[in-house]
Amino acid sequence: MELKTELTNIAKDAKEASRFMLTLSSATKNKVLRSMASALMSKKDSIIKANKKDIQQVIRQGKAQAFIDRLTLNDKRIKEMSDSLRELIRLSDPVGKVIKAWARPNGLRIQKVRVPIGVIAIIYEARPNVTSDCIGLCFKSANSVILRGGSEALNSNLAIYQILKNVIKKYGIPEGAINIVTSKDRRAVDALLKLNDYIDLVIPRGGEGLINKVVKLSRIPVIKHYKGICHVYVDEWADLNMAERICYNAKVQRPGVCNAMESMLVHKDVAIRFLPGMLKKFSQAGVEIRGCPLTERIVKAIKIKRATEKDYHTEYLDLILSVKVVESLAGGIRHINYYGSHHSDSIVTDNHRNALEFLRQVDSACVYVNASTRFTDGNQFGLGAEIGISTDKLHARGPMALEELTTYKYMVFGRGQIRE
Repeated sequence: MELKTELTNIAKDAKEASRFMLTLSSATKNKVLRSMASALMSKKDSIIKANKKDIQQVIRQGKAQAFIDRLTLNDKRIKEMSDSLRELIRLSDPVGKVIKAWARPNGLRIQKVRVPIGVIAIIYEARPNVTSDCIGLCFKSANSVILRGGSEALNSNLAIYQILKNVIKKYGIPEGAINIVTSKDRRAVDALLKLNDYIDLVIPRGGEGLINKVVKLSRIPVIKHYKGICHVYVDEWADLNMAERICYNAKVQRPGVCNAMESMLVHKDVAIRFLPGMLKKFSQAGVEIRGCPLTERIVKAIKIKRATEKDYHTEYLDLILSVKVVESLAGGIRHINYYGSHHSDSIVTDNHRNALEFLRQVDSACVYVNASTRFTDGNQFGLGAEIGISTDKLHARGPMALEELTTYKYMVFGRGQIRE
């Protein structure tokens, strides 16, 4: 079948299924999610077997270790996928919630009510756990979903998809409720982005190239999961022991994810006390430091590369860190707003006024005081699994969970009123 025809048929089926999804009760959705979670655990060996094929392929291609880490599935990560689906069961169903209600002088009663978006296409790269998270989130929020994962994770994605597809079939739910594009042809994305008659929203998750392509070509509204150039700013009033723990966690705990720290800013008044010990600890963990001239002058004991303008604009997703000594809180905020990607940024300080200034002025989806940027995550926020971290401002920002997968409509109740 021609690729365009195949994708159009998938989108049509998804649109039809989205209407059926509106009829599902919260209890039914939760029952299906529970079965999905159990199925992932009972079939985990087949998922891991499929995942090993993908890993062997990317190793042959010479992919970086951080890339391989994002791709890898094991018992622990499959259990986390299953737990994410179970967490959705515990969360309140947003569909049908009345956001606001009021009465007009003419007797009309108006309700603003949450409803599903409809059909959501998600285009993502080598993160197979995204497959189950997106299916679960879209199912609970009564949306149909069309998945197009990266070719590097195709075996893993198909294994997860087929297991969850079999679950919805058992409950008599139309197969068009969850869909996956299996073609490795790069033109598949181009064709998908033109199906605005059937698809209501596109969410790209991946590198800068993928997101820019989707934004450029899409006829469908896009919410971007853009790159994470995240900062930690160590203020002159910081508890330096706390700062060391936070910065180390933000960079080293899992460097290949979008909420890892990519740039560390340090106030000039604490740089001499803070940087030598901090950078030594980073060096021992295998972190490559790219520092400003003042950082180089302060720390002589370890090798530091001179940071370039490009470094401050770079999402490394690896054990590489840019470091800059700044003159003031205002200088740190200016740096973050200019070089950052409006994802997640943190200040370490015991000064309440400085903390509030940072929270007000840093233009990012998630802004922290005395905590690691690694917490930017749907589960960590108590929202359950997430569809991504939106760096847009409309209509969703930060972790996109159930509520962000709904829109609203006005339901108006009358008793025969007519407009004069």
